[in-house]
Amino acid sequence: MKYFIFLVTAVGYLVSCGPAPVIKQANEEVLETSIVTLTDQQFLNGGFQLDTIRTVILSKTLTVNGSIDVPPQNIVSVSFPTGGYLKSTRLLPGMRVIRGESIAFIEDQSLIQLQQDFLVTKSKLEYSRLEFERQQSLNETKTASDKTFQLARTEYESLQVMLRALSEKLLLVGIDPLKLTTDNISRSVGMRSPITGFVSKVNVNIGKYVQPSEVLFELINPEDLHAALTVFEKDIDQVKAGQKVEVSFVNEPATLYPAEVLLVTSNVDESRSGTVHCHFEKAPAHLKPGMFINAVIHLSSARTPVIPEEAIVRFEGKQYVFYQKSKTEFELVSVEVGTKEEGMVEIKSKDIDLAGKKIVVKNAFMLLSKMKNVSEE
Repeated sequence: MKYFIFLVTAVGYLVSCGPAPVIKQANEEVLETSIVTLTDQQFLNGGFQLDTIRTVILSKTLTVNGSIDVPPQNIVSVSFPTGGYLKSTRLLPGMRVIRGESIAFIEDQSLIQLQQDFLVTKSKLEYSRLEFERQQSLNETKTASDKTFQLARTEYESLQVMLRALSEKLLLVGIDPLKLTTDNISRSVGMRSPITGFVSKVNVNIGKYVQPSEVLFELINPEDLHAALTVFEKDIDQVKAGQKVEVSFVNEPATLYPAEVLLVTSNVDESRSGTVHCHFEKAPAHLKPGMFINAVIHLSSARTPVIPEEAIVRFEGKQYVFYQKSKTEFELVSVEVGTKEEGMVEIKSKDIDLAGKKIVVKNAFMLLSKMKNVSEE
């Protein structure tokens, strides 16, 4: 019995001192080797091709999104300076307008009073001018006193100021004082569009009384619509004015519209991003404020090591290439992928210097499959 207990204890000790077993997670593939060996015939039958890393001038890009924006100077809020009742309008949101055309009619008794005051003051001014000239002649011959002449001059100058002010008020509401007579006094005045563009908002209805400070319509001048792109904080320092941009729309993703970075905001908002304003080289005809867009910003151009994108193989969430270690051996090495352009991709490797080495650039995935089969065996 003593010998049996000693034997069990010894076996337990040896088991506890042995190497820990390798535990594989379910669904996890583990490669036991990073080298694939091929015969000349296998290499020929597989259609593999080798090439060295090339150094080309590659443009570093940044893919972002944003929307079509309108600068504040291109948004016009239309109001009526003296207030009144909206008699009529034909405007609807989205309707195009031309600078100078009538967009609404306002009527109010204050408009009648303004025209009356102007015509009465104009008539008084004519009489006052004649009286001033008469008193001036009398004063020169000492026939009239200086006081009488001063009163006549003061009256004349006061009426001049009053008439000038009333003229400006008439111009403000859209009435030409030079054409106003007693025969064409009107209770309504036509509002004219200050720009050529389209209507974005209509805030009134017919019959409503509008205050002088109330915005009746909002018009947009589409000549300077620009792309407002959202760039995250980590990337915004790379964006500079003058960089080229390619913009595409959701409804036509394959069509690219060239633009240029005009301005980069100097602040970052609560979402940790900033806004980059871009000007279109030629604005698309269908451009509308608020449209969602995708864009590629060309940050810089530099000489970059690249290989064909087909040479990259992916395994367990990482990216690799095969390089020729010897005539018959090909080794798998991890790489970092950067900018892509026209089928070429920037690569970097921290494990080995790949400069000058021959890389498998065609059918590299077949080598990975062979390596997996060897590991399973």
